Amino acid sequence: MKKRKQNRFQLISTFLVLILLAAATVLGATQLAIVREFFTFASTPEPANIAINAQGILGPLPRPWRNLAQGGEEASWQIAPVADKVRALQPEYIRIDHIYDFYEPVQGSPGNITFDFTKLDAMLNDIEAVGAKPYIALSYMPPALGGRDIVSSPARYEDWQLVVQKTIEHISGKRGTADVYYEVWNEPDLFGDWKYFGDKNYLNLYSAAARGAQQARGVQPFKIGGPATTGFYKNWYDALAEHVVANNLRLDFISWHRYDISLTQFQEDLLDIRTWAEKYPQLTPTLEFHITEWGHDSENNDGYDTKYGAAHTVAAAIEMINIVERAFVFEIQDGKDPNNKEYWGRWGLLTHQDFGSTPKPRYQALRMLDSLGEQRVQLLGKGTFIKAAASKSIDGEYRVVLANFDVKARNVEQVPITIYNLEPGNYLVKKEYLGKTGTTESILIDTKPLQFILPMAPLDIAKVSIMQAI
Repeated sequence: MKKRKQNRFQLISTFLVLILLAAATVLGATQLAIVREFFTFASTPEPANIAINAQGILGPLPRPWRNLAQGGEEASWQIAPVADKVRALQPEYIRIDHIYDFYEPVQGSPGNITFDFTKLDAMLNDIEAVGAKPYIALSYMPPALGGRDIVSSPARYEDWQLVVQKTIEHISGKRGTADVYYEVWNEPDLFGDWKYFGDKNYLNLYSAAARGAQQARGVQPFKIGGPATTGFYKNWYDALAEHVVANNLRLDFISWHRYDISLTQFQEDLLDIRTWAEKYPQLTPTLEFHITEWGHDSENNDGYDTKYGAAHTVAAAIEMINIVERAFVFEIQDGKDPNNKEYWGRWGLLTHQDFGSTPKPRYQALRMLDSLGEQRVQLLGKGTFIKAAASKSIDGEYRVVLANFDVKARNVEQVPITIYNLEPGNYLVKKEYLGKTGTTESILIDTKPLQFILPMAPLDIAKVSIMQAI
């Protein structure tokens, strides 16, 4: 009887795998992720039971979400008109691509190229004006280098090498900006159909860029890496790592993009890459890992305009704490909808300027998340759908941010929260939800922990603040 049950289980498991494989051939990334999440969690969701040790200070709170990216929506796009809104997110880095076709710093012809960084300087000035540093995706191919189009190979790789050298010498040298990141290309597996082998080989593109970086003179410290692929692919990573080790090239960071509705996929990527990196001990002591674009869908999706995208953003960002150095929220502002709609499922945190550059729920959610204090505090008991992070600020206030995200937007929980080891005294406990007015109550803490229930409706994002009453 036992063996018969095992066989039945194996048949069911095989059937479910076949369903997933079939789904992969007919569904988009978002729909497939919903199927995957269904089989993973449908029968075994784990409710949250948050426990916080007020004395468990873990050190400075990592904030991987303090990195923003802007795509190639419009060549004329500027930060200046939305500078105050961008500055309020306190970005450490802002990533831009299209630097060679939008800002046209390279002129001339193969073997005879000249440089004028005036237009690019205007964007770099805007980035610095909001308190950030530039993260430069070295893309796309300057027309002056003789390719068929902006995603083609250059006629001469020597010219591409010189372009990268002069770019670094200008930004990290003449401008004197330290700690700039230079990322070789943007989604090479998509834009240009590059491979890590054959005639159109990304490794040739990277090699020439790395040599150009090595030859840069009179520059502040900077870092170079890649490959900024559309997802995290082990074959790409292995090929690049083996190539740079064999040829004694610089590789300061590995980057990739991740658009996935599943929160588990982000962690799987990050755990996998750290395991795979152990194969290359020459690189691992200083190698950084960056997700240089991320969101819940690589295509237009209505969730980017609603609480759905906001809850996903906060939950995923919390899961990235202490796992990835930088994760670039994509993107800052919507492009213009061809049908002139204000909301069209575009990736921006802000609507297009023609509609007032209005902050969307994802923008407000990042503001709430970033209000966490300077020190990370030990927190246990996150659930399948409820993700949370705790902090202590310089003035002694404890803050907890929680997000309720499940792919079907149905999860409702009464979340128990227990805070241990608070100093005895009178406290004010403020509870607020994104987009709603908060409530505050006074509580006396003696030797017992502070305990309460926080209701979380589908896609809720909440913050709890605990401060001693004066």
